[in-house]
Amino acid sequence: MGNYYKDNDDLRYYIERGLDWEPLVRLTEFDYRDPDGFKGAAEATEFYRDVLEMIGQFAADEIGPHAEEIDRQGMPLKDGEVETPPRQEKIFKQINELGLHGMCLPRPLGGLNCPLALYMASMELFARGDVSVCAHHGFHGGMAMAMLFFSIMEGTTTVDIDNFGAFETRFQEAITEIATGEAWGCMDITEPGAGSDMAAMRTVGEQDEEGNWTVTGQKIFITSGHGKYHFVIARTEPAEDGAFAGLETLSFFLVKMFDDTPEGRVRYATIDRLEEKLGHHGSATATLNFDKTPAELVGKRGEGFRQMLLLMNNARIGVGFECLGLCESALRMARAYAAERPSMGKTIDRHEMIADYLDEMETDIKGIRAMAMHGVYHEEIAQKLRIKKQLLVDEGSLEAKRLEAEITEHKRKARAVTPLLKYLAAEKAVEIARRCIQIHGGNGYTKDYGAEKLLRDALVMPIYEGTSQIQALMAMKDALLNAMRAPQEFVGRVAQARWRSVSARDPEERRLARLQSMSLQAQQHLISKTALDKLRAVRQEPLDRWPQKLMRDWDPKHDFAFAMLHAEKLTQLMADVAACELLYEQSKRHPERRAIFERYLERAEPRCRYLLDQIQTTGARLLNQLAEQNESAAQTA
Repeated sequence: MGNYYKDNDDLRYYIERGLDWEPLVRLTEFDYRDPDGFKGAAEATEFYRDVLEMIGQFAADEIGPHAEEIDRQGMPLKDGEVETPPRQEKIFKQINELGLHGMCLPRPLGGLNCPLALYMASMELFARGDVSVCAHHGFHGGMAMAMLFFSIMEGTTTVDIDNFGAFETRFQEAITEIATGEAWGCMDITEPGAGSDMAAMRTVGEQDEEGNWTVTGQKIFITSGHGKYHFVIARTEPAEDGAFAGLETLSFFLVKMFDDTPEGRVRYATIDRLEEKLGHHGSATATLNFDKTPAELVGKRGEGFRQMLLLMNNARIGVGFECLGLCESALRMARAYAAERPSMGKTIDRHEMIADYLDEMETDIKGIRAMAMHGVYHEEIAQKLRIKKQLLVDEGSLEAKRLEAEITEHKRKARAVTPLLKYLAAEKAVEIARRCIQIHGGNGYTKDYGAEKLLRDALVMPIYEGTSQIQALMAMKDALLNAMRAPQEFVGRVAQARWRSVSARDPEERRLARLQSMSLQAQQHLISKTALDKLRAVRQEPLDRWPQKLMRDWDPKHDFAFAMLHAEKLTQLMADVAACELLYEQSKRHPERRAIFERYLERAEPRCRYLLDQIQTTGARLLNQLAEQNESAAQTA
């Protein structure tokens, strides 16, 4: 079956040349304090390559060939417990034997001490074999690392720098169980009627007179919800309490669902049902009930939303890599079939339309991977700088201030690309899987070739870990608010892009600058339209209320209606621009990447022109219609 790492030149580029490993290795190795660790980036990256080669071979031999079996067997629920079919049982036993559950954990805690970037790259390899295996595996080491990070941030992890093996952390028992393959964790956020609307959450956390916490409520759509350890977000403060307004009423808990004793399993929370899903059949998606279930508060009261965002940011980047694996599988399946299917005197991969399909699929995948690698790199650097600041640097020192500035910059870079990555990767996973079926023709519609399974698995990508629409609203809000907070800087960016579009020596840089200008024009149009609509509304108010209405009284649900209508179009445009920018920077460092940048640019230009035209010329009719409907509904009420 080959090797999923060795046969992927684009992925290998990032591991072997594209990423600047030195700062990441240094942070991962605690400035090389671990006597059992690597002493330089070259030594570390050689090991990283070996790890990915091992996983690439394992995924190709032990997962990919059995994807149909995994899909067919599913994950049955019997007598309140989820049964793992023999094939998955064997796969995860092998994963455990390879030591991959503790891939990112420090060596003193039984891990391989690999960077998160390497872990995410491995998720692509697992997903290329089967996305259900990938998703479930992600809830092993990923949750253990989250436990360690939260413990470090709350000050309940200690590291003896002079004796690095002395590493104690609050959640050590759970982390050890996960690292040794005895358990796994998951995160419980969604509730009936409370998906993206966190304000509607009803699960509560309560503290008794002795300080013990319990959680009560129901959570739904919980991936790998049959795990032992759960991060649960719950409401702990009344909404009317002024000290905890809005999202500050939410807190974060670690909840143990059960204990296994010699007499059998003792449950503290129950699995009510498993969802019958269109795809991802090898991944259990559970409805859970908590009834005064014992819980441990993580961090402080009211920090739940902020802690959830950390998990969600990593999960969204993880979905980007999961989508890459599925896209690679679809592309290679389509290409192999097209190369063998004769029609009209030649194989169909030599027919122009099919060749165009395959070329665009491959090009889009490389643009997505550029964003994924950029996003995980800066997210990980930011997180590990926070760990360094917490464990190794005196609070209030000049070094602490310097690190905080670095953290802010890396977080900015990661935040800018994360919603674009999640949006584009998820939408392209569906598109590329759909094209794989089309290239197979009637055979693609049958279960014999596996193409239909890829589409079924892909359709959840734009839904879970934050829908595509939520990603679009996040990306739009960040772009417009940044422009409104620093208008002079924004105007300078507009002018600079226009100037480079005509003056840059490199013709491809001029084309990139024109693309950047389109994105900025779209943002400028949305800001202008929003401000103009607000001014029209303010004119109906008395003159003395204008300053209040213009400067402070902004209603996101009403005043940003035009921008929200076009948020997805703007996100698609910004994602294409971001991919081009990253590929262009690569081409300047490594000239062999120039052809990839030019191919993506060729695809992005007509897409961006079309999106800009839509943003600038459509929307008024629909918004007027919605306004009339809302006014009519208000009068009826």
